[in-house]
Amino acid sequence: MRKQDRPNPQFLPVSRLTRAVRGALHASACAGLLAHGAASAQTSEAPLPKVEITGSAIKRIVTETPLPVQIVTREEIEKTGVTTAAELMARISSNVGGLTDGASINVGGDQRGFNSANLRGIGTSSTLVLLNGRRMANFASPGDDSGVDLNNIPAAAIARVEVLLDGASALYGTDAVGGVINFITRKDFSGVEVNAYALGTKEGGAGKRAATLSLGTGELEKDGYNVFAVLDVQGTERLNTSQRKFVGELQIPQRLGHLLSSFTSPANIRLSSTQRDHLQDTGFLLNGRLITNRQINLSIPNCAPPANLYLPAGTGGVDACTYDYMGDTELYPKSNKQNLLSRGVIKLGADAQAYAEVALSRSRTNYVGSSARVIGYIDYRKIPALANTGLDQLDDDIPGEIELRMRLNEAGMRASELTSESQRFVVGVSGIAAGWDYDVGFNHSVNTVKDKDTHGYVLYDQLLAGIADGRINPFGPSSAAGTALLDSIQVNDVVRRARGTMDSFDFKASRSLMKLAGGDLAMAVGAEARRERTDFNPSALLMSDNINNDPAPEGGKATSDQRKVVAVFGEVLAPFTKEWQGQFSARYDRYQQVGGALSPKIGLAYTPSKALTVRASAGKGFRAPTMSDLYRPTVYSSTATLPDPVYCATVENNYADCADLWDTRRYSNVNLKPESSRQVSAGIVIEPNKRWNASLDYWKIKRTDMISEIGDDIILGNLDKYGSLVHRDEDGMIEYIELHKENRGAQLASGLDLVVNLRSANTSLGRFGARLNGTYVLDSKIQTSPGDPYISNLNKFVTDSVVQRWRHTVSLDWEQGPLSATVSNSFSASYDDQNSAINVDNGTVVAPNRVKAYSLWDMSLAYEWGQNLKLRAGVQNLFDKAPPYSNQANFFISGYDPTYTDPRGRRFYGSVNYAFR
Repeated sequence: MRKQDRPNPQFLPVSRLTRAVRGALHASACAGLLAHGAASAQTSEAPLPKVEITGSAIKRIVTETPLPVQIVTREEIEKTGVTTAAELMARISSNVGGLTDGASINVGGDQRGFNSANLRGIGTSSTLVLLNGRRMANFASPGDDSGVDLNNIPAAAIARVEVLLDGASALYGTDAVGGVINFITRKDFSGVEVNAYALGTKEGGAGKRAATLSLGTGELEKDGYNVFAVLDVQGTERLNTSQRKFVGELQIPQRLGHLLSSFTSPANIRLSSTQRDHLQDTGFLLNGRLITNRQINLSIPNCAPPANLYLPAGTGGVDACTYDYMGDTELYPKSNKQNLLSRGVIKLGADAQAYAEVALSRSRTNYVGSSARVIGYIDYRKIPALANTGLDQLDDDIPGEIELRMRLNEAGMRASELTSESQRFVVGVSGIAAGWDYDVGFNHSVNTVKDKDTHGYVLYDQLLAGIADGRINPFGPSSAAGTALLDSIQVNDVVRRARGTMDSFDFKASRSLMKLAGGDLAMAVGAEARRERTDFNPSALLMSDNINNDPAPEGGKATSDQRKVVAVFGEVLAPFTKEWQGQFSARYDRYQQVGGALSPKIGLAYTPSKALTVRASAGKGFRAPTMSDLYRPTVYSSTATLPDPVYCATVENNYADCADLWDTRRYSNVNLKPESSRQVSAGIVIEPNKRWNASLDYWKIKRTDMISEIGDDIILGNLDKYGSLVHRDEDGMIEYIELHKENRGAQLASGLDLVVNLRSANTSLGRFGARLNGTYVLDSKIQTSPGDPYISNLNKFVTDSVVQRWRHTVSLDWEQGPLSATVSNSFSASYDDQNSAINVDNGTVVAPNRVKAYSLWDMSLAYEWGQNLKLRAGVQNLFDKAPPYSNQANFFISGYDPTYTDPRGRRFYGSVNYAFR
């Protein structure tokens, strides 16, 4: 087979695994890598090897299977120019709302540095990520999401990715409700391979450098062993808002001034109601007019631009200044990643081999946000403009004391360093004994997370003292003593340490039992026993509650929790006839202190001809509560700006008075029980000829007893039912709102997955190919509590996320001899925005908005010199598409949704790969 004739499988629809996939899987089974020419090793005379496909524990010669699996090959990964597992998953149409670096940019936020997958948009905790078919330790920091940090996947060693788009609790366990993503690395490698990669952006910032070294020796069949290692090192530069013109074009101050900050420099003064009324009565003027608000700034209308603005419609109001933090923060963090994967295998005889895998990774991410905000206090007589106003004669809690809302620019921007480290060691034996194809292994995986405040966070008590005694000037440059004080009280401390450990012993075995009309009746059995442990250690400094902008959790203390999990599973593959095949499986899991459940599944495939397969599956599953759900320390946080109906009733529903950011306390729950799920799928795969194939699959998932909190907006909107969760002070004002993890409500999601592959014959102009991978969501909605109505986030941003109706990736390929080119497009449909943010200055609600569709085009060109040298150059975001405007108020980043968009703009990259064979 000539090079230009080889199969070119990308994002394949492989439940009916086509000829192209047979070549791809054969190559991966023989070489662990879909390298050039691998498919040519397959001939009609050579027997096909048995391989294991995600979604089944039975090794088989590649045939039709009832479950929908999509495969992303190494070749596709190279063509897109991505270097991390997280970047790769962003191009999977069924992955919706996963955690990203962009979404986690904030100050003092939860689970920063965590990059996750989220199949079907039903939750990170319901998507199982595997490495070579086995688990990894979850990201250790406690939070609302539980899952594998994609930063810990050694992307450079990936041979292919298999995405099972069907709940598979019956085989893999409780967190596979939404689906399974199996990152499969090289299984053996011999020689030396070096790869260098560089990326730069059109406007600067967010550049990337990467290098990969692969070493291997030994041929398993010839020498009886193989040992190889892949080392990948990469670094990404920071990206500041000042480096992107689209941030200014979003017109955030004009459109979303109410989402900006009232903590400014020079400081805003927050008057008590009594102080404001007194100043009005005495004729106190600002900017030539009587003050009307409790918040004032003596510098208006100047306000020290560009970061501090006079923005009457902003959160500062007409009498004060507003701070535009979106002009003074980072959009993309600086990061450094190192990954090492090593694997060794040795033959123990003709039918057995021992293997060991070591995967080590470290990801260090530096987050930089706006400078610190602080509520300070000062005697009014220290402010010349107020010195003679007699505020000390008023009946206030502390007569004459003025509250300040300051932006602490002199302390510098708030910077944190998040380090996520992972170690994974697997040893095992596989082979054939007494007709059984077996695999037994022990897996020890660890993830540690260190969250370090490095700059901009200062000791709160000394800061307040410096403000009160005048060393720190709230309204202008501080004295030398003030700047010296700020330098001396900077925090440089690892404030949170978390460690997650998983030890697992598993085995599986499969064999043929008897002949049926369509082939061998095969069965598989297996079991797993694992221990999960989490340790969380806040620093003594954090627990002193003396770090400005980094508060201690209520009742915070070092915690250590663990549990044991045991599971058994079985599977039967029954080719009843040449046309009909059945797959039957079940798994029983038991979680210590939580309980157990049986998860059965049935799948059927009907293949009346080589050109058509009809498939369907149905199953039940359950998801056990995570360690964080059960044991996480109480977290202090706050709501978005929401109205309090009780208070609003007393002020004629004027949101300017009765809407605010209300304090919340979020609690875990040791009495949680598992969620239950049911899922079905049905689809067809067609391959009329070897030039094209397609699949269309319907899927539906329903979860009940869903583990969640009642949304703060739901609580305030239904006080008759949830009023007991709202705590008020003696004046009737909200003190805080309780948010508890509970089993409540349900979730429904359904949709269609479409995959189309086209491959032309050889022509005088070369060979052409095209692929479409798309997901059309029919339904996505959540019921907060039994009896409550379902709330849909389909094509509508609700609370914290949106599920777009349609997402796709399309790629077009061309090959001619050693030259090849690819053009690809990723697309997310438009949707209704959040449209609920309140301007507390004038009580208005944000103008309705529909977020525009987001479409990115990429292009790459490659040239090969023989079998050793390969060059590639490409452009990502070819048309320099900026993130579309959004009024969402959920994330620290304002003006756009950072969960699925990319602020880097047009990027140019190049790579060189040289192999010594």
